[in-house]
Amino acid sequence: MSRRAWSSTIYSIYTAVKKHWGSVTSLGPVSPSYETLGKTCNTFSRALFHKKYNYQHSIVESLHYGRIFHKKLTQEQFDCIVAPAASTEIACLKTTVPIIYVIDATFSLLAGYYSCFSGLLSISIREGNWIERAALKKASIVLCASQWARQSAIHSYSIDEAKVGVVPFGANIETVPTSEAIQTKKKSNRCRLLFLGVDWERKGGSIAFNTLRYLHEMGVPAELTVCGCIPPVEFVHKAMNIIPFLDKTSSIDLKKLYDLLFSTDFLLLPTRAEGFGIVFCEANAFGVPAITSDTGGISEVIIDGENGFKLPLSATGADYARLIWEIYSNDHRYYKLLQTSREAFEKKLNWDVWAKSARDFIKARLYI
Repeated sequence: MSRRAWSSTIYSIYTAVKKHWGSVTSLGPVSPSYETLGKTCNTFSRALFHKKYNYQHSIVESLHYGRIFHKKLTQEQFDCIVAPAASTEIACLKTTVPIIYVIDATFSLLAGYYSCFSGLLSISIREGNWIERAALKKASIVLCASQWARQSAIHSYSIDEAKVGVVPFGANIETVPTSEAIQTKKKSNRCRLLFLGVDWERKGGSIAFNTLRYLHEMGVPAELTVCGCIPPVEFVHKAMNIIPFLDKTSSIDLKKLYDLLFSTDFLLLPTRAEGFGIVFCEANAFGVPAITSDTGGISEVIIDGENGFKLPLSATGADYARLIWEIYSNDHRYYKLLQTSREAFEKKLNWDVWAKSARDFIKARLYI
């Protein structure tokens, strides 16, 4: 079981299911059947047609996975199959075992929204939608991380709404600071902003950078730490620190990440596209409110005034700077937001709550 797949989300689901549901057998990972050929087809497609071939969501690949998992399922008896982000793996799977399909977005939502799902060949769009529809119809239960994903499953693919539930994801961290430790947190004498993401452009890095610039123009002592990526060379500021990469599987790097979160005043992520945003759950675990944009499934995670704020996609760095200063300059407002951010994590944005809520939803419909 890889801890890196889907930013550790699959491992977190595996751990939560094992803790709260019972015995779990991992049937994966399974290697793609023609990854090299698929990459070659994609290379030629981009060169000839300036379009991408999404071989990971192809019917041929789905048939390959279906055969392998069908064989694995005949070797042992199972009560249900939990399939996180596994549309290709289950679309062509022949089984009578109930499937619990877990998603944060459907293919129709991702196509043209994420850059990796943009500029696709028409055949890739058709195959992607066929696979998503087949997976949704085959699943006995569909657990969506947000209403955004649920509405797409129901309306874009004509899925019975009774089997589609909303259960928000949790924080992918193994050592959570105690509530007592969060109670002792003090805001820094310099407004410390954290940009945490591997994709500078999609996560709104240029807006985060301009936020830092505007704060300094306003006379606000602020610093921005960029963790997880390296900004383009034109983004340089004396108050910006860069940590290119931290490996969560390394105890040393993990401690650095936790120390970073504990010392941060705001998570600043003006993201352009987001299925859910596990990073918001992780920030809230450390009492860190998130300042982000209103897009995708974020509205299921960030409630304005409770664990952060969302600004429209049209918001500029100046807009973000003014909001951050309004909160940071008011001690009562900031510390209240810190406490309610932690409460949001404790009440709903953790994997224990996810596992229990998912179990209750499944039992009410499948009686397993």
